[in-house]
Amino acid sequence: MRILLTGSKGQLARCFRDRLPEDWELIATDSASLDITDSKAVRQMVHSFQPDAIVNAAAFTAVDKAESEKESAFATNAAAVAHLAQAAREAQARFIHISTDYVFDGNGKSPYRESDPTNPENVYGKSKLAGELLALAAYADSLIIRTSWVFSEYGHNFVKTMLKLGGEQESLSIVNDQIGNPTYAGDLADAIVRLLKETTPPRGIYHFCGNRPVSWYEFAQAVFQTASQLSGTPVPQLSAVSSEQYPTPAARPAYSVLDCHKIQNEFGIAPSDWQKALNDMLRKA
Repeated sequence: MRILLTGSKGQLARCFRDRLPEDWELIATDSASLDITDSKAVRQMVHSFQPDAIVNAAAFTAVDKAESEKESAFATNAAAVAHLAQAAREAQARFIHISTDYVFDGNGKSPYRESDPTNPENVYGKSKLAGELLALAAYADSLIIRTSWVFSEYGHNFVKTMLKLGGEQESLSIVNDQIGNPTYAGDLADAIVRLLKETTPPRGIYHFCGNRPVSWYEFAQAVFQTASQLSGTPVPQLSAVSSEQYPTPAARPAYSVLDCHKIQNEFGIAPSDWQKALNDMLRKA
């Protein structure tokens, strides 16, 4: 199988590359080698490479920055997705696009299903939802995977930020009223490979995330407890604070837990065991 991968320097793309079957051919692109906001460049790349599948792991993920850089966020998270989906349709290739739990407003009380109404609260979520809609409009066979709170040994993420700050400060204040599912990028990459191996290409929207919802405060506790048990890393004093006490430019959903039964029932893909992944990741660090 020939795969065109975007966002190659991100944590998901790097995990995907680590797990790519040996007999698959890959072209991994980043913003320097392929400007996905340029429809002509996208078409030329797809026409030249003739991939069997395009996996879009590129995104404008700076949630707060998106509030002041709306045009850039929509260019990458929406318009570029339409370019990729259209090029995939023309090449008769599969198209897999990664989306987010932030398409929901967080006012729910039970895990969000794929069919639940979306209502993003911030520019990032709105741009990602626009990307979903444009992908499906351009190519009905698009596959969209919504995920949440992604972490890994690569790039910038909550786990690495906590460990860095914990090494610099004796106490940390962590938001305790936002609930979601940590997701190990390696498990998401494995799920994408599994779906690419399906004889009949999956289409539509699926959720994939971690198996146990927690708050950011509880996630931080797990990070430091695991690191301490494995390597004796000092545990800073953690204080739980509300979102009101820790204001940010972009509003975050209070509850963005995703229901992953659909992908598990249809393809046997279990949610990410993020606690095991966290342990394995920190053990290797």
